[in-house]
Amino acid sequence: MVPTPGRFAKLMAAMGVGNTSRIVFYDQKGLASAARGWWLMGLFGHDEAAVLDGGLPKWLREGRPVESGAAATPIPASFLPEYRATRLRGVGDLTRNVAARSELVLDARAAGRFTGATPEPRAGMRSGHIPGSANVPYTDLLNADGTFRSIAEVRARFAKSGVDGSLPVVTSCGSGVTACILTLGLRLAGLPEGAVYDGSWTEWGGRSDTPVETN
Repeated sequence: MVPTPGRFAKLMAAMGVGNTSRIVFYDQKGLASAARGWWLMGLFGHDEAAVLDGGLPKWLREGRPVESGAAATPIPASFLPEYRATRLRGVGDLTRNVAARSELVLDARAAGRFTGATPEPRAGMRSGHIPGSANVPYTDLLNADGTFRSIAEVRARFAKSGVDGSLPVVTSCGSGVTACILTLGLRLAGLPEGAVYDGSWTEWGGRSDTPVETN
């Protein structure tokens, strides 16, 4: 799903985002997709980006101001991307890692989807997980109100799945979106962020030539 650097630059410039812009992402559910926006900015070299913890729901609960109607027309800017290829993984990388186990793959999907006990929501998709991967449902990192748990709790949850700094981490999920919540959690916990498998289970489970485990 990642666009080319040229397309990303064009889209950012059209929205008025320049290389000196400070960006804050939020969404309507809390952290469902805002972390993906944050990760994309970093992938293309823009570190002045953040996520509003708890998103719009928390903002509304706290009685903060909101607007309605269309947003103001942005003033076009100039955005020069600096693509960081080490933060992205493809199916070939993950296939090689099944044998090499040189990177720890963390799957952000719910436990039932990871084990294969729960059918995939996409028709025709195989169930299970990438061999050798560990399951860290993204909801395990969040409080009931959709905000991140404490740093100590986030670190403990990652440690439970084998994240100790000895191996680079690759995050995955169903479509490459909630994987970025794990990546953001790694940042908050002070752990190496590693990379995101952009195709995630939509690609891996949708192919017939990739190995699958169920347990």
